[in-house]
Amino acid sequence: MTVTRLDIASVRNIQHATLYPAPTLNFIYGANASGKSALLEAIFLLGRARSFRSSSIKPVIHFSHDHLLVTAQTVFAGGAHQHVGVRLDNKACEIRINQQTLPNKSSLAYALPLQLIYPKSYELLDGGPQARREFLDWGVFHHDPAFLPAWRHYKKALAQRNALLKNRQPEHLKVWSQELSYYGTIVTDCRRRYLEAFIPVFQSIAGQLLGLPSMTLSLSPGWDDSESLLHALTADAEKDLRYGFTQSGPHRADLLLTLDRLPARDIVSRGQLKLLVISLKLAQVQRLNLTEQDAACILFDDFAAELDVANRAKVLEYLTGMQCQAFITATSPNDFGDLSTSHNHKMFHVEHGRINPADCSM
Repeated sequence: MTVTRLDIASVRNIQHATLYPAPTLNFIYGANASGKSALLEAIFLLGRARSFRSSSIKPVIHFSHDHLLVTAQTVFAGGAHQHVGVRLDNKACEIRINQQTLPNKSSLAYALPLQLIYPKSYELLDGGPQARREFLDWGVFHHDPAFLPAWRHYKKALAQRNALLKNRQPEHLKVWSQELSYYGTIVTDCRRRYLEAFIPVFQSIAGQLLGLPSMTLSLSPGWDDSESLLHALTADAEKDLRYGFTQSGPHRADLLLTLDRLPARDIVSRGQLKLLVISLKLAQVQRLNLTEQDAACILFDDFAAELDVANRAKVLEYLTGMQCQAFITATSPNDFGDLSTSHNHKMFHVEHGRINPADCSM
């Protein structure tokens, strides 16, 4: 899937813009606060119906308007075309795909899979387990159709069980523990199957970008899996009642990245940590594209600020070889490095929210 036309209205300082991106690499440059990140934010809104820069949609909407609109024409590897659009205001979200209004944001995620790399992405390994669960589940969501319905049922059962715990009603715990165990086991099995397919792709990319040996990815499922989840929930019942919430289950899972059996984040340098995160993100796109050609799009914000010249060259070489669509921002065209091996790319200049094609030979 590639975006062939992108229309943006009222996203931050971009009042109106129309782009015809390249199917491979698209380089966007301009001064700070010119609208580069807003362009990536608009594409992200189209794929997720939310911003990666703000928890509220209000600051994302241009001050002179009461809503934003982002639409795109996309084409699949087989030649089929698709029209995707999202309209957001302070209260509502309207999603349209091929002129049909759809109720769920998951429809957008399937229609326009996106992987984002930006400065906060590096908290993936530095921060808490929630970010790693969300990262893992993006891949599982696209890999296994059994995951999303099981995860939704699991969350409902978890909310019911937690309500019983909070209200001190142990008499109904057994029923909801069984429900939680049933769907939680499916969720965990989906995660494990995805990791089995994902790990070789990740190790290959990390080997090319970092050359680190003995790197291991594993799933901590959220309970001691030498026993069943139902056994763990039953054993935890008294403690859960005391604390008022469920302490075991896939909602407490974590993705563990180790190097020589030690947490990678405690061993590698800051620069290597960034390359590890980039390797994880690119591996998710590459894994998806192995099953669905050109399925996912990469958004890479502030390219030069996060990588030195040598590592930029490595990442750009890999991106070029992936042959998937990517949008990459920097403050100067020189920050992208040598583009001579990148064929059919396009460059855009952003200034005061206006986006114009630029000379690729710059």
